[in-house]
Parts: sequence; C-alpha cells; structure tokens
Amino acid sequence: MKYIHRMAAAIQSFDYLVLGGGSGGLASARRASSRFGAKTAVIEHGRIGGTCVNVGCVPKKVMFYTASQAEALHDMKGYGFTVSHSFSWPVIKKARDDYIKRLNGIYDRNLEKDKVTKIEGHAKFVPSDKGPLVDVDGKLYTAKHITIATGGRPIVPTVPGAELGITSDGFFDLEDLPKKTTVIGAGYIAVELAGILNALGSDVSLVIRRDKAIRSFDSMLSTNLMEEMEAAKINIVRHSQVEKLTEEGDGTITVHTVTGEGKKQGTVPGNNVVLWAIGRAPNTDIGLKHVGVQLDAKGNIKADDVRTIH
Repeated sequence: MKYIHRMAAAIQSFDYLVLGGGSGGLASARRASSRFGAKTAVIEHGRIGGTCVNVGCVPKKVMFYTASQAEALHDMKGYGFTVSHSFSWPVIKKARDDYIKRLNGIYDRNLEKDKVTKIEGHAKFVPSDKGPLVDVDGKLYTAKHITIATGGRPIVPTVPGAELGITSDGFFDLEDLPKKTTVIGAGYIAVELAGILNALGSDVSLVIRRDKAIRSFDSMLSTNLMEEMEAAKINIVRHSQVEKLTEEGDGTITVHTVTGEGKKQGTVPGNNVVLWAIGRAPNTDIGLKHVGVQLDAKGNIKADDVRTIH
C-alpha cells in the first residue's frame, strides 16, 4: 500500500488517460485533445502505433503484396513471357522496416500536433484510496477518465521446447527467408503467413487440429482455401496437436505431433523456423483489480452486450 502514502504533488493529473498507443488508443486520445480540449496523455511501452502498424496488418500487407508479385511471375509463362528473376528477402525487409519507421514518425508528429502527451513505459494500476492511480515505471498518473486500449499478444503454448518457435511478431524480425517452415495454427494469421512464405519459396507445412483451417469462416471459403494450399504444395498436417519441439544437431527444429484419438505420433523434421499462430491473449495483467474491473477466465475484460464495463 505504499502508493497511498505518496505525496499528491508526485502524481501528475490529466483529464483523459489512454493505456495503449495502438490504433484505437491513439484515435481516442487525439480526438479528446483536439476536438474537446481535454488534457490528454497516451502511455505506450513499445513502438507507437501498436500491433497493427508494427507487427500486424501494415507490414503483413507489404509481405502479402511481395508474395503477390511472386505469384504474378509464376503465372507469366502462361501468358507467353519468359522471365528470369531472383528474390532477396533482406531487400524487402529493409524497405518494409523503413516504411514502418516512417509511420511511427507520423504518429508521433500527430500526437504533438494535437497536444497529446506521450508517456513511454509499462502502465499498471496500483492501490489508491483517492481514485484510479497508474504507475509507469515508478511515476504516478491519474485522470478523470481512463481508457484501457492495451491490445493483445501472440500465445505461446507451454509444451516442451516451445521457446524454439517464433510468433507472428518474430516473423517480422526474420533476416532471411527460411528454407523450411512449419506454421502451427488454423486461424487467418496462420494461413496468411503460411501462404506468404510458400509463395516466396519456403517449404511450408501447416499443422492444424481439425480437418480444415479457418473453420469459423464460411465453409466454402475454408474448403477452397485448403484445396488451393494443397495445390501450392503446402503440406497440411491434419488432426494433429504439437507435443514438443526439439532442436537437432544441425540446428534445425523438429515438430513432434500426436494425431487422432489413438494419439499416433508423428514428426515434421528439418525446420529452419517454427511459427506459433495459435491465437492471441489480451494484455490485461495491469492491476485492473485495483479499479474494480473484472476479467474472465481468459483475461478478457468483462463487459455487457454493448461493451460497457460496470
């Protein structure tokens, strides 16, 4: 309870405080300040722009367009063209990273233009008997209104050797195209990254728990996707769960699976990269109990049908 006894002068106050510098948090903060004149601050521990700008939608689309160029080159022979080409992953990685840095700068300048204070660090609610109190690396803040826009993070399972794999975040750190990749997961992030890597020349396997990927989508889309992925020579490992990852003497990674009710064991050996794409978890381990916000078993903030928190 040490926070309760700190001097009030050590607490910086705002009209509006936003936890999270992603798309939602930034839009809310800028509007509160520029349109309504609220004294506003955004707290962010990473690069400004959040998942979408830095390790999500935006750089993924760059890689999608890159893969699309590879597909177009593949199709040119059928239109009478003879094309000789090579692909350099480092070239597109540098161009993509430079583009993202430019976007980071635009976001920072927009915050300055709209007079929004940017606070860098990890935010968490701490005990207080005088309203909500937010600690950011030892500095204290409070506000009349606070928005929680902390987003989520990729899930890594607790199986042995899980740390040998990367997530969608790590995909954007790859310095070169892996020769062989196994993607684990059946959601749209899994199939997007598997498709991109396959189109650019990686030997890709996709490990899924059921018979199809993106099963929550329209069944026609799911069925057609599986047919197209197999036609593209992506190895689909169905009805399988990952038991463990092991690193071999040559530095490659083996994915050990169990399949079906009989728990038949299998392996996908020789991987340069194994990518976990099994879902995302909310970033809500920020002391929300101190402000009376309840979480469900998965860490999601409980809300009613119109997303109001009581």
